[in-house]
Amino acid sequence: MKRQTLTPVVIPVTEEHHIAWARQAAAALAEEIGFKRVLVYHVATSVSELASNLFFHANQGGALTLTPLEREDEIGIEVVAEDDGPGIPDVELALQDGFSTGGGLGGGLPGVRRLMDEFEIASTVGVGTRVAARKWQSCK
Repeated sequence: MKRQTLTPVVIPVTEEHHIAWARQAAAALAEEIGFKRVLVYHVATSVSELASNLFFHANQGGALTLTPLEREDEIGIEVVAEDDGPGIPDVELALQDGFSTGGGLGGGLPGVRRLMDEFEIASTVGVGTRVAARKWQSCK
């Protein structure tokens, strides 16, 4: 692993241009810790989707936290998106391809779940949503 200090990066997402910043920060971090190019794109795309959800669906936006990880013979990145928005009334429906409440293609959350190795979502209506996803790469 190239990175010596495992320091989380917190990115507020309250304006539309923060989506691009988040994507760029995720790609830079993935490259810095030594991810292969295709995995850099997986992480950057996932972060872009989650940041878009924060901006377009949470009332006041939210924040993304990118944390470099390492375990045994693997390096990884954890992406956590948190907001105090309206919450998701039906999480299972929101995870289906093609479902959208905002007029989009409905590929955001299902796409993140496919691109990342681990995916968790917790949402409470009127309280907010937390999505955590992790991507791993072998060091062997």
